[in-house]
Amino acid sequence: MLDIVAICLVTTALLSYVNHRWIRLPITIGVMVIAMSLSLAIVLLDSLGLSSAIHDQELTFLRSLDFSELLMQAMLSFLLFAGALHIKLASLRRYQWQIGTLAVAGTILSTAAVGFGMWLVLPLLGVQLPLLYCLLFGALISPTDPIAVMGILKSAQAPKDLELVIAGESLFNDGVGVVLFSLFMGMLASGGTPTLGTAFSLLMREAGGGLLLGAILGYLTYLMLKNIDQYHVEVLLTLAAVTGGYSLANRLHVSGPLAMVVAGLVIGNCGRNYAMSDTTRRYVDMFWELLDEILNAVLFVLLGMEVVMITFTLPLLLAGAVAIVVTLVARATTVGLPVAAAARWFGLPGGAALVLVWGGLRGAISVALALSLPPGPERDIVLTLTYCVVVFSILGQGLSLGKVVGVVVAKE
Repeated sequence: MLDIVAICLVTTALLSYVNHRWIRLPITIGVMVIAMSLSLAIVLLDSLGLSSAIHDQELTFLRSLDFSELLMQAMLSFLLFAGALHIKLASLRRYQWQIGTLAVAGTILSTAAVGFGMWLVLPLLGVQLPLLYCLLFGALISPTDPIAVMGILKSAQAPKDLELVIAGESLFNDGVGVVLFSLFMGMLASGGTPTLGTAFSLLMREAGGGLLLGAILGYLTYLMLKNIDQYHVEVLLTLAAVTGGYSLANRLHVSGPLAMVVAGLVIGNCGRNYAMSDTTRRYVDMFWELLDEILNAVLFVLLGMEVVMITFTLPLLLAGAVAIVVTLVARATTVGLPVAAAARWFGLPGGAALVLVWGGLRGAISVALALSLPPGPERDIVLTLTYCVVVFSILGQGLSLGKVVGVVVAKE
């Protein structure tokens, strides 16, 4: 385990240095580009009969760390908590119904649109994928990734209200997407079709339970923070809330991601405003900001390295390109059109629909869910489709989001 941690940190540190010294892209995008480029070079050399030992070592390393397990059970809780810690509840309440509509209805409709769209299109490309796997792909690719979104929004300079809605949607639709994914995985395992009541019950238990657990966890931590004034103990309490709370959520079979988001909102607002001294607040912010930056960089390095796990064939690459289009069309239909049609109710600046569509980034969570599918040819197809969408999302949409925001702001 220590060797794996050492390899991850050393690789991330070196690639971060190279990016900062010569390439100068945003750190998450920069380290991912370098890691992916190096991995593709290793794959190419291996196909030519060269560097097969390095290729085998990278494959062995990636399989030993289990990217899906590492992200979903270790890193995700810290990243979601850190992201929610600085969102203002007062501002969030002004857009609670808009964010809720996009996170719940938007994710469900997008899952259906992507799933059925790919099921209809893939046979035309000579790629056969059962409807259930298409719906699984829709469920894992429809939620926007809060890690990617919030990392890139920092440099996009979007209007504050618009940034809040994008960030809020990404924090909550992740939990909805995981519930839908779990529902389809249950269908895959049992071979049956759940009733509407079963689906609603799962959603209430997973999502509702996660929201309730997060609120209780956040409030209890707030009470403890309020009774002491010792910054290193208070930082430790926030760390314990995340690690212990996420573990408890898994034991109770409720949504850990939603629990961490709510706990972060409660501690970041009540705790910061009423239970922390200026010194404590400074140390808590510094600790979680630094941890967030380090884990983000490590995560995107691993995401770039995962390219060696992808199956490359011409039909699958064409299918990946189609998946990019289908995903964007689904996002435009389920999010862009409603926002444009009900602009007064959403209360966002003109051009918000375009930014919401283009700012709907997918990231490592989608890849982690794809990797959690049962081994087989269907998993390989879904993983390739997912990776194509994620790479385009981060490199294409992520690097150009600032320009899209600039165009929208200029029209105001």
